[in-house]
Amino acid sequence: MEPQCLSYSKAVRRGATGVVYLADSKHGKVALKIGHNSMSITSEVNVLKHFGKVQGQILGPSFIDTDDCIVRGQKHPFYVMEYLQGVPVFDHLKEHGNEWAPVFMVQLLGDLSRLHRAGWVFGDLKPENLLITGPPYRVRWLDVGGTTIKGRAIKEYTEFYDRGYWGMGDRKADEQYDLFAAGMIFIHLIEKKRFEKGNDGKQTLMTCLERNEQLRPYRHWLKKMVQGSFQDAEAARTDLMKFIAKREDRHRKVDQSARPKRRKKMRKKAQKQPALVGIVDLVLVIAFLLITSVLYLVGQMI
Repeated sequence: MEPQCLSYSKAVRRGATGVVYLADSKHGKVALKIGHNSMSITSEVNVLKHFGKVQGQILGPSFIDTDDCIVRGQKHPFYVMEYLQGVPVFDHLKEHGNEWAPVFMVQLLGDLSRLHRAGWVFGDLKPENLLITGPPYRVRWLDVGGTTIKGRAIKEYTEFYDRGYWGMGDRKADEQYDLFAAGMIFIHLIEKKRFEKGNDGKQTLMTCLERNEQLRPYRHWLKKMVQGSFQDAEAARTDLMKFIAKREDRHRKVDQSARPKRRKKMRKKAQKQPALVGIVDLVLVIAFLLITSVLYLVGQMI
């Protein structure tokens, strides 16, 4: 795709490695990222190309093309990728409810499982790098700049989602690093805000899980996420799906047990209705007789 085939729009995203613009092309709307240096752009292009080879769900935006452009006399590398149209995850939950949080987490863990099997770790995993497309609603990744080959040092991170910041591990690119970040994303989605780690990061997290009523049901699963107890993303995903299934089953049983009580109340109400109708009828008859008597007396007087 030649640069002259593109018309640039406003910047839609600024990151550590470059700026993403919305652009129009002969193929429709695309996202164009202009980088600060060739190495970072080449790395991201390689990641996107590799994503396209991973079997199953497309992990990140589809890669289209790469080239260089001249801006104010300076040469800048850029690449073009699929433009994902959707809404930030927080906006979706605000409109549709927090019950979507575990659904998106199951999707995210499935994507991480495929990424990890391909030998990569996402690294800078956070809500700002997620977008909800659809319907049907699906979580998608936006920025792959922090994606790192397993075993290497994490290239980019955001403190709140970084286990090193919380004193819960190092910054080596392994599967548990992403799982910690995914657990923190879940906490942030429900808590609706970031918070400081305090003097003891681990204790702060444990207190948060017990304090928030919406997080409390997931606390055992979340503890395993942030403590690195899951062997891989697929194990975390399976455990979460089992918990969701059990919770729905409990709610269904509670609802079924409540139905006989509701039916009994309805029968009592139905039994009361004939008596009530009889009373109303009696009142109407008495009123009719009174009116008839009054009219008769008035007629006699005239």
